[in-house]
Amino acid sequence: MTTLYYSHPDFLFHDTGAGHPECANRLTSIAKALEAPEFSRLVREAAPPGAEEQIRLIHSQSHIDTILNALPEQGHHYLDNDTVLSPGSQKAAFRAVGAVCNAVDKILAGEADNAFCAVRPPGHHAKPDLAMGFCVFNNIAIAAQYARRHYQLARVAIVDFDVHHGNGTQAAFYNEADVLYASSHEMPNYPGTGYPTETGLGNIINVPLAAGESGLAFRKKYRAIILPALKKFKPELLLISAGFDAHKDDPLASIRLVEEDYQWLTQELMDIAGRYCKGRIISILEGGYNLRALAASVAIHVKTLLGN
Repeated sequence: MTTLYYSHPDFLFHDTGAGHPECANRLTSIAKALEAPEFSRLVREAAPPGAEEQIRLIHSQSHIDTILNALPEQGHHYLDNDTVLSPGSQKAAFRAVGAVCNAVDKILAGEADNAFCAVRPPGHHAKPDLAMGFCVFNNIAIAAQYARRHYQLARVAIVDFDVHHGNGTQAAFYNEADVLYASSHEMPNYPGTGYPTETGLGNIINVPLAAGESGLAFRKKYRAIILPALKKFKPELLLISAGFDAHKDDPLASIRLVEEDYQWLTQELMDIAGRYCKGRIISILEGGYNLRALAASVAIHVKTLLGN
């Protein structure tokens, strides 16, 4: 397996302020973990800048303008209580978009089997017209639409195992039958969406988890609901909203996953991708706020992507 690993120093300059859980140390902890000898086969890619044209695949021009006009020359600007901009946020947010689109280019060209994009700010809460939940632009939704528009893919699947529901991704594709969005998430929890009754055109699958549920329940629900739906859908490309905040040590939720649960799910998704879409997977970082748990979970996720 050839796995691309996207990162860039600009991601560290999206400064969310002291005490904010979505901080630059998240990426430095991941980078340190992926320096281990077992990751020597990773193909390390510098995330290129994205373009407004790519962002407009999902977001309105007014949303882009709102973000650009709100960027402070110094200090912080709060878009809401959770979502913060700093002078370095534009470069970070644009490189996050550039990373995921470049990964689509390289994976669909057959230059690698899969990719992991260690980007920030995260994206799955960002709606077409609204930044929220630490998210500025919806990186994974942009990647999906980029693959559809530029490579004429007819079936793109998104699996979101972040502990919070990806309301922005759901909103982007709620009436798009060619994109399957499947999410497991704690409920009740932020942002308050993700009920099983939210089904779109039959392309939206929401699987709530109750506080305190462990990997046993998590695996059972994937086996019963999400994995069969993916097999029925037969995606041409599989995208993963890889949030690791369902870990038992994460401070923002109450699900009890451990590293081996992420390994199990990654392997299951790789098996489906191998069967239906030539192994083509692009995994994009979302949440995960305990630095030790995040680093360990990403490490086992990427190790599995590498085929180790």
